[in-house]
Amino acid sequence: MKTNTMNASSPRLRAIARASGFSILAATTRRLLRRLSMPLQLQLHLHLHLRAALIAMAALLLASCATHTVKSTTYTPIQRATETVAEEFLLDIGVAIFDPGLDNLSRREEETTNAQIRVAESRYAPYMLAETLQRSGNWGIVRVLPNDQSPIDVVVNGMVLHSDGEAMTLQVTVSDSTGRAWYTKDYDEVVSRFSYEPGERQKNDPFQVIYNAIANDLLVYLERNIEPAEITEIRTVSELRFARSFAPDAFNEYLTQNRNGQYEITALPAENDPLLYRVRSIRERDFMYIDTVQDYYATYAREMRVPYDSWREQSYDATLTLRELQGSARRRFIAGTAVVLGGLAAAANGQDYVTQTGGAIGVGAGAYVIKSGFDKLAEAKMHLESLQELGESLENEVAPRVIDLEDRTITLTGTVEEQYAQWREILADIYAAETGQL
Repeated sequence: MKTNTMNASSPRLRAIARASGFSILAATTRRLLRRLSMPLQLQLHLHLHLRAALIAMAALLLASCATHTVKSTTYTPIQRATETVAEEFLLDIGVAIFDPGLDNLSRREEETTNAQIRVAESRYAPYMLAETLQRSGNWGIVRVLPNDQSPIDVVVNGMVLHSDGEAMTLQVTVSDSTGRAWYTKDYDEVVSRFSYEPGERQKNDPFQVIYNAIANDLLVYLERNIEPAEITEIRTVSELRFARSFAPDAFNEYLTQNRNGQYEITALPAENDPLLYRVRSIRERDFMYIDTVQDYYATYAREMRVPYDSWREQSYDATLTLRELQGSARRRFIAGTAVVLGGLAAAANGQDYVTQTGGAIGVGAGAYVIKSGFDKLAEAKMHLESLQELGESLENEVAPRVIDLEDRTITLTGTVEEQYAQWREILADIYAAETGQL
């Protein structure tokens, strides 16, 4: 809630109090200078230099509090289809593992981005999106895909463009199995400190609004652009592409690609085709395996949630602190440089001892302010280094997966993506054995 009423603890009143304190300090300094045994002209010059420095400091403090960001918390709910859709017209969705976006970082972003955490986010965000889409009830089965080897009706690819606890930007590209591109869009959200309150964190992910927005846009595109006949075509192409990946000689004739790279159905196999029956059986096994992989992603997200939320909360605070430190350092550099230049000019151009002495004092004061600016930047760098250490706890290894087949037991090893690639090879062997190709 935004309020215009200032209380005694408001930043601006504190700054005004500090400025008033400078006035008192200046008055005290004048009385002290009068008591010192030095020429009146020297007292006057020293007083003028000190007064200018105090005014500059007060102005900087007031300016630092003159602007601030007020974030409002708004929540975008998940939209649901306006009409009940029959199951045969529900499209399945595959959410691919996101690109962590490390190759697109600027030099400055490279210094402040933890690669470990970004890779973890590239697995966490797809799971959160898949859960949101499934919860919407607007689609068939929604799965996180280990890779793109299994054709599915609608594929959502993504890239993490930015993530620092305060703000997140995801780029999402959507297409269907026919090769038709739906859209590419960037989604960004800036959250307030309220999002990290314990009660809010238990209800929603701090950036749940982004996932809801993606889900809503998918529904809007579907309702506005895809006709029921096209839904049937998309589902059929998905099946034929899967069949062709196992038996290209038998299923190539049913699909062709136009000059835009989109798949078109040229004919359909008979419903009692024995090869189609075998392919559907293999596809069911593939789906069953991908469903077990969802357990891995669910466990991954569950185990990651606590340290990830902790990191994001600390990163949120660190981002604001770093911004303030960098702004403070910048102001100190500007103020210090101005004082140094003024002091040098006075010392160089002064024709008498008093002016040169005042200029030397200005140089010394400016040098101190510049040094304090360097100290602030060093503090910010140290803060970043400690922040990057937080990502080490997010590493995860995939345990070997043992699968019992009718005639043997197999063990899949490596990452979840590597295990799925091994599983696809086994499916190819099973299909070949069942169709007498071995």
